[in-house]
Amino acid sequence: MKDLSLERFSLEAASSAPVPGGGGVSGAVGSLAASLAEMVANLTIGKKKYLEYTEEFETIIKKLEELRIALLNSINEDAEAFKPLAEVYSLPKDSEGYEQKMESCLRTAAASPMNILKLTSKIIDIDERLAVIGSKISVSDAATSIMLAHGVLYGAYVNIVVNTRLMKDKEYAEKFENEAKTILDDYSKKALDIYNQILQRLKG
Repeated sequence: MKDLSLERFSLEAASSAPVPGGGGVSGAVGSLAASLAEMVANLTIGKKKYLEYTEEFETIIKKLEELRIALLNSINEDAEAFKPLAEVYSLPKDSEGYEQKMESCLRTAAASPMNILKLTSKIIDIDERLAVIGSKISVSDAATSIMLAHGVLYGAYVNIVVNTRLMKDKEYAEKFENEAKTILDDYSKKALDIYNQILQRLKG
């Protein structure tokens, strides 16, 4: 699914097919957030004014490439995680082992958006640095990256909750959801702070 053209992917997302859904689309948008951040780094590295940061930019570019690829892969991973859950939904609720199968599938389905959430938080950390050392002519792209990532946080979180709310193991569900909520709260605020920091840099 990650290898579909952008046009085809958007058509698939618009259709009645269950995937790509919110999780897969969040992964796709997250990869674009990483792409824009990577572009800022590539446009800045080697420029005379920023030569002192060359080694740091090399590290940043490598990390962002890894994040971009991981988030692209998450599109397929999210679709694969949903398949067994869809199969269990089609079973009679009184079938043998139904509850155990459902619980296992819900955990797998929740793990995918959690991965997207964590990967995206790393992009925000890097954007924070790019807001300071990125070239001013491209730092608006870092601001765009940060707001794409901001949206992904919420998309990933709600796709965690849609699974944890159905889990029978409430202790596990609460712990898992709380971990996600902490990341959401911390990084959504951080993203907005960085965005405003970039705006002020551009205006100043």
